[in-house]
Amino acid sequence: MKMKNIAAVAMAGCMAASLAACGSSAASTDTAASSSAATAESTEATEATGASADGFTVQLGPNPETLDPALNAAVDGGNTLITIEEPLLIIDENNEVQPGQAESYEVSDDGLTWTFHMRDGLKWSDGSDLTAADFEYSFKRLANPDTAAPYAETVVGMIDGYQDAIGNPDADGNTTTDPDWDALNVHASEDGKTLTVQLSYPCSYFDKLASFVATSPVQQATVEANGDSWCTEPDTYVCNGPYMITEWTPSERIVLSKNPYYVGGWDSSKIVSDTITLLLLEDSSASYAAYNSGEAQLVKDVPTDEIPSLTRAEDGGDFYLDEIMGTYYISLNDQEEPFTDVRVRKALSLAIDRDYVANTIMQGIYTPATALVGPGIVDENGYFMDNANGGEPYISDDYEANLEEAKSLLAEAGYPDGEGFPTITYSANDSGYHIPVAEYLQQAWGELGITMNIDKVEWSSFIPMRRAGDYDISRNGWSMDYNDPSNMLELFTTNNGNNDGKYANPEFDQVIEDSRVADKTTHFEKLHEAEDILMNDAACIPVAYYNDFWLQSPALKGTWHSPYGYWYLQYGYIEE
Repeated sequence: MKMKNIAAVAMAGCMAASLAACGSSAASTDTAASSSAATAESTEATEATGASADGFTVQLGPNPETLDPALNAAVDGGNTLITIEEPLLIIDENNEVQPGQAESYEVSDDGLTWTFHMRDGLKWSDGSDLTAADFEYSFKRLANPDTAAPYAETVVGMIDGYQDAIGNPDADGNTTTDPDWDALNVHASEDGKTLTVQLSYPCSYFDKLASFVATSPVQQATVEANGDSWCTEPDTYVCNGPYMITEWTPSERIVLSKNPYYVGGWDSSKIVSDTITLLLLEDSSASYAAYNSGEAQLVKDVPTDEIPSLTRAEDGGDFYLDEIMGTYYISLNDQEEPFTDVRVRKALSLAIDRDYVANTIMQGIYTPATALVGPGIVDENGYFMDNANGGEPYISDDYEANLEEAKSLLAEAGYPDGEGFPTITYSANDSGYHIPVAEYLQQAWGELGITMNIDKVEWSSFIPMRRAGDYDISRNGWSMDYNDPSNMLELFTTNNGNNDGKYANPEFDQVIEDSRVADKTTHFEKLHEAEDILMNDAACIPVAYYNDFWLQSPALKGTWHSPYGYWYLQYGYIEE
């Protein structure tokens, strides 16, 4: 066995100023003593750093669609979940995998058996014991088709027994056997101290999946007693992270308080703020006002028309711009006419002046996209993007030539100058650059003779609508969950829960399947081949590569922003 010894980062939980919402069970004497020690440790740290324990307020998005770890597929929900939930492993401020609920793990020589050793004294936020059995249940719940977890194939699809768990679907996605989610080869030891995961093929990045928030445990008794509503109220939201939900007013705020029973990978001595308040604002003007009034110390949604007047952090200001691994793209409903025709899809893609979109509409905050997989994502020979398509961009930067080709393709498809082309609708939520981009597309595709309407959709309805395929064309995007191009490319397999465009190509599915091998050369060769197919099919329309931008008060310390688009708030505090 290859032993991966990971030193324990933190053992004690944190005692909150008051116990509320998430639980009422009494802790054991040992846990209470541990919590008291953590409180003293945290108090000493607060005094030593000049930090205020009172708490701080941030705005990272509107109402989350869900805070069920198995169902969330949005960054705003993820930002909350990484603060209140903890998987087997965690990602630290250096973007390295560290121990979480597991203090160490082992990988067999053939890469197929992963054995996780749980920390002593793990607790839920209600004070009850948390064991490896909770992770077994949660992994199998991810695989259960009734859960409808969008990340199921991505995070547990490589585990032995997955096909049996989902009913051995045929090429059309129809089950051929009764789904048996207990068939997933994940097993807890009788004493609850060890979790063993058996893979069907070696997955070199499984440690990153074990640190992804979707694999966080959920309490079986709570889920079964409350159904889907378990994750909608503070009283029933039992969690295991350093903070827990103690107040939740939809469309207004979520208040997180220190979890008094926390034991895990985060350093309890650095968890000093009693509360973290999340403002649930969809209107960027309201977020900006909250920041300028001092109500919030960090806001993600900044009015784009204010950006030119803001001073960058590197110049002494409070406006931050940070590259993330992600792509802003457009989804076409590939199962609906006229988007079933690849010539139509290519024409719509080529008619976009990406340099104008990125550098004028998006004010240079984003960068033009010439492929789906963007900057920062690696293969065995360097950056995946540099080695794609023989080193050449998939989409030329010669916009005028692209536009002429677009007109030609549309004519070949039977729509010369747009004649006979149906009126189409573009759906987007009204934040950031989404509506200005939509208005540009209305004009750009008008050059092809196409009439396009814009449908502004509230965030709470937008993702469910898109996932259901209830649209013509929609803005979309993906921020990487781990640094392997498969994380983005696998979105487009036929049965992937995040395949919003309903793209279906058996050849592509097979190439992705062929990439699931231990040999890195073959793995990346197949992924390059997969992107070739996607781009040739215009399965989606890449527009720009993401950067995150936000305002942050210099008084807010201890937080950090990751290249995956998450804000880590666990160690945050206000400097006095």
